[in-house]
Amino acid sequence: MTLSFFDQFMSPTYLGIPLMALALTLPWVLYPTPSARWLNNRLVTLQGWLLNRFTQQLLLPLSLGGHKWAALLTSLMVFLITLNMLGLLPYTFTPTTQLSLNMGLAVPLWLATIIIGMRNQPTTALGHLLPEGTPVPLIPMLIIIETISLFIRPLALGVRLTANLTAGHLLIQLIATAAFVLLPMMPTVALLTATVLFLLTLLEVAVAMIQAYVFVLLLTLYLQENV
Repeated sequence: MTLSFFDQFMSPTYLGIPLMALALTLPWVLYPTPSARWLNNRLVTLQGWLLNRFTQQLLLPLSLGGHKWAALLTSLMVFLITLNMLGLLPYTFTPTTQLSLNMGLAVPLWLATIIIGMRNQPTTALGHLLPEGTPVPLIPMLIIIETISLFIRPLALGVRLTANLTAGHLLIQLIATAAFVLLPMMPTVALLTATVLFLLTLLEVAVAMIQAYVFVLLLTLYLQENV
């Protein structure tokens, strides 16, 4: 049976049962949990320090009203980073390559920021649709353009994450296939291709972390406009 390069993005099933829920639940098991002792071990201490640094960076653009979202945003970023990083391992499935999952994360959170803005400061929230000092003839057109750009935000969040991870996985598979095919014919070229594959894998590790951070950072910017 011939496999396509895109078969790696198919949602896994076992005996007809979709395993997407299992793929989303298992990453949380990998994190160490704090013990009841006064002093934690080095791994838990390092994990706590990293989470504190991440939270401080995320809350920089937010006012005090947005700090209530700290636990949600930090948990979301850790969750996305874990899914993205585990997806780089062989014989694994990356749930964040599914547009439906990313849209399922982006749309409710974006909608929550809009609802908060309309509830707390409706005048300011609606004022974002019309920049100050706009000429009168351009007002209807600008309102339409700003409204469209507002509704495109969750789509951009989901598509950006999906496209970056999908492109990286495809490129890794293409270069790995090329190295495997060239090995018996041109070992030197295959070795160079494997070196490129190694460097690309390091790049994809960085992309996996950066895309999760960008996803959450844009949510914080959207939240800041409505807090």
